[in-house]
Amino acid sequence: MTPEEIERYARHIVLREIGGPGQKKLLSAKLLCIGAGGLGSPALLYLAAAGVGQLGVVDDDEVSLSNLQRQVLHETAAIGQPKTASAKRALARVNPHVEVIEHCLRLDENNIDEVFSGYDLVLDGTDNFATRYLINQACVRAKKPLISAAMSQWEGQISLYDPARGGPCYQCIFPEAPAAGLAPSCSQAGVMGALAGVMGSMMAGEAIKHITGAGVGLRGALVIYDSLYGEMRKLTTRQRADCPVCGRAQDG
Repeated sequence: MTPEEIERYARHIVLREIGGPGQKKLLSAKLLCIGAGGLGSPALLYLAAAGVGQLGVVDDDEVSLSNLQRQVLHETAAIGQPKTASAKRALARVNPHVEVIEHCLRLDENNIDEVFSGYDLVLDGTDNFATRYLINQACVRAKKPLISAAMSQWEGQISLYDPARGGPCYQCIFPEAPAAGLAPSCSQAGVMGALAGVMGSMMAGEAIKHITGAGVGLRGALVIYDSLYGEMRKLTTRQRADCPVCGRAQDG
């Protein structure tokens, strides 16, 4: 590391669990964040600040005024601009040494494997079940770990899905999408803005732990945070043998 890098990341380097070797792993890591919205905004900011070498950002949306209550990556002047372009500018201001790659597109079956191919770890900050299932399936195929979070109103949840290393996949825990109306979007149900900061920061923290090998990650665990009552629960999760995506029937 250069003298500038040593000073910039000094607070990581002095942590026993990260140190110089862990920071070097961060500098060479390649992460893909799907969604530059409420969850992706704080996750990307902290990952850029941490010195992750390459950050891919997937989003096909433009910044709107209603985003700004929680999507802290974007500013008022960016309204109407692609979120990927706004994100790249903001992240360059935080850390100009991080390479940010824009993927201004909507993921589908035809492009997802190619987009995922250059990255070590995927973060899912999307807001609908169809896309989450698509992302999960691609991660299982490529044996890539997936950090996925979700939030609505005052409550958020997060886990690390990694069946290639003994944990469950997303569909093991959520086999089917809820019936229509049972899981309304943030635009329908509302969301407390700062909750996005909590959950997105947790995504970044889990990514940093996974890359550096520090502590105990959330593989095989689901954390649920209730910000209205200040409560947090941690549930044990397991792989399902009959899971259509990662179960034993898929091994052959």
